Amino acid sequence: MRRALIDFARRWRPAASAALLAALLPVTAAQAALRVAVISDLNSAYGSTTYTPAVSMAVRHLVERRPGLVISTGDMVAGQRLHPPLARDAVVSMWAAFHMLVTDPLRAAGIPFAATPGNHDASAYDLFSLERGIYREQWQDRSQGLRFVDRADYPFHYAFAVDDVLFVSLDATTVGALDETQRRWLDGLLAKEGSRFRHRVVFSHLPIYPLTQGRETEVTADHELERLLQRHGVELYLSGHQHAFYPGFHAGVRYVGQACLGAGARRLIGMTRAAERAVTWLEFSDDGVSISALAGPALDRPIDLASLPPSIHSKYGTLVRDDLRPGVSARAAPTAIH
Repeated sequence: MRRALIDFARRWRPAASAALLAALLPVTAAQAALRVAVISDLNSAYGSTTYTPAVSMAVRHLVERRPGLVISTGDMVAGQRLHPPLARDAVVSMWAAFHMLVTDPLRAAGIPFAATPGNHDASAYDLFSLERGIYREQWQDRSQGLRFVDRADYPFHYAFAVDDVLFVSLDATTVGALDETQRRWLDGLLAKEGSRFRHRVVFSHLPIYPLTQGRETEVTADHELERLLQRHGVELYLSGHQHAFYPGFHAGVRYVGQACLGAGARRLIGMTRAAERAVTWLEFSDDGVSISALAGPALDRPIDLASLPPSIHSKYGTLVRDDLRPGVSARAAPTAIH
């Protein structure tokens, strides 16, 4: 947008002064900032077609604030019941309820929406092959507003672009490292397309590192994947499943775990109180990427990063809180998007 306006001024106003062009720059730079909202873990009890009030509140706020993109990092419905497994009709009914409450209002507002599968949506374990097949059916015609870079395996792993940001969904619904086929795909995609973009963002359901008590082993713990992210300059890795907001940093990559909007808020490792329901907000601009979250009953109160643990330790490694990562400790905490 900024480049287009400057080119227009030069083409149609050859005598335009440098002052006019300089005046354009701060205005258009502000307009060029991309705001992205991230929601996660919206589901309730197994088989449920109803949602907590926080989900409806979040959708209303998203429609009002009109981000350039909404991402879901999984667990949109409440599948993966073992005894007995859910029948097709029950799974389809859950998706109908989700689309009515979340997908369709965002589509009506013209807000692009990208989802990655959670273990309760499309677990890759063989027992849940029916749910995984239904997930594919549900999303084939719902790629609303996405400009795909690679959609061969949509809606599982795929890539799309918004402005100068490349977003990549990974299919991570089972504990353990990414499968080799998907790893080779990601490596090739980033090698071919990554350098075209100012920012590169990867998102999945399971994280690489744990964040919360009781889920210390429910991760990919995939250090080879982390090295791949480093090699290709991936700036952010977004994940769900742990049910708590935490922006962390490790070995050159910024990791952002999402709070849940549904049932089951958890305690961060090292904390005694459960995390709040929240929506994560990212802002991409010429100055970099800012990370914040809005919580509280009305999802309008910024989470103070200083209220979160300065680091989270696990047997897989240590995440340092994002605002304390090397080189930024003296900066002010990021401002939440209102």
